[in-house]
Amino acid sequence: MQILASEITEHLKGASMIRKMFEAGLELKAKYGEDAVCDFSLGNPDLPAPPAVGQALSDLAADADKPFTFGYMPNSGYPFARKALADYLSGEQGIAIDADDLIITCGAAGGLNAMFHAVLEPGDEVICPSPYFVEYGFYVGNHGGSLRPVPARPGTFELDINAIGDAITAKTRAVLINSPHNPTGVVYTREQLTELAALLTKKTEEYGRPIFLIADEPYRFLAFDGVEVPSILPLYPYAVTISSVSKNLSLAGERVGYVVPSPNMPELREFIGAITLTNRILGFVNAPAIGQVLMAKAIGSQVNVTVYAERRKAMTRVLDDAGYNFVMPKGAFYFFPEAPGGDDKAFCAALQEERILAVPGSCFGCPGHFRLTFCVGEEVIRRSAEGFKKVYDRFAK
Repeated sequence: MQILASEITEHLKGASMIRKMFEAGLELKAKYGEDAVCDFSLGNPDLPAPPAVGQALSDLAADADKPFTFGYMPNSGYPFARKALADYLSGEQGIAIDADDLIITCGAAGGLNAMFHAVLEPGDEVICPSPYFVEYGFYVGNHGGSLRPVPARPGTFELDINAIGDAITAKTRAVLINSPHNPTGVVYTREQLTELAALLTKKTEEYGRPIFLIADEPYRFLAFDGVEVPSILPLYPYAVTISSVSKNLSLAGERVGYVVPSPNMPELREFIGAITLTNRILGFVNAPAIGQVLMAKAIGSQVNVTVYAERRKAMTRVLDDAGYNFVMPKGAFYFFPEAPGGDDKAFCAALQEERILAVPGSCFGCPGHFRLTFCVGEEVIRRSAEGFKKVYDRFAK
């Protein structure tokens, strides 16, 4: 007998390859030992949280016996946490943000789902550049919409503004971008974002309803070589930034994110009320209490990003020496090289035989490439060099 909804049954058949590779890594490590496997599959931050997080935990433990320390709160988050976040984001985003004009959510994923539940009608479309984070399709589909990927510029993965414009129709409700980008590491320039904002302004007027510009920004803190990560909030009144403290504070498991609309949004109060409601009725209710306290006390600090910069150099050397073709990532902690021979799934399977775990680009809507995360120790990166070279030579013939 069929006990599951048909949609979920289909989803299970194509379950996330990223998680499958991660689980394969656990099996290989159990069989051969931790030091025998080079796992570049999952973007799970391995750096310790900054000292401010430890101090916040200590302070919280001292208050644990007080009533309501972990009690109910407003659905949009603790007022003190929202105030601390608003003060920080006002500087980061280059625009004044009030504590009442943001919502703390269960991670960026919870924020995206709350956003889509608030604004999507059945049949609406959300455009995003391809390649893209695989879960976006599920997040949009959860709320009656459909994801419409638009290929980025080949060779650079930059935004193709003309292609996005051609894809916009009366069904378009939002354009979803991610910068610094997973899986390519590209960072969209201020010029590109200004051009995109102008396009959406024109299309919003043409179709008579707002087309939101959503920026998913968990990697904002991690840009290399002085690259600017521009804010979209001052550029467009229907801009919304959604992010988390998962990566910059190494608190991925705490599930603390936020939704911040442009203060210039004409229907700002209505929007805030809607996201606060959807945050509750989707079952999140509010972000975790402990995570909010940690975020509020540690906001402004971050992990040691110089470690990531050195790992990026090490991975560059491994890939260059083996002969791979790739775009140098300007941000985040991923490389997205071309798979020699073009068959990314077969190539990643061959890497696995060498006890190297990578994710096929097909998982991100971009066959012919593969993703590597460099949030692993430099010794793991260096140890992978021989295997990467061996498989490259096999497929590049």
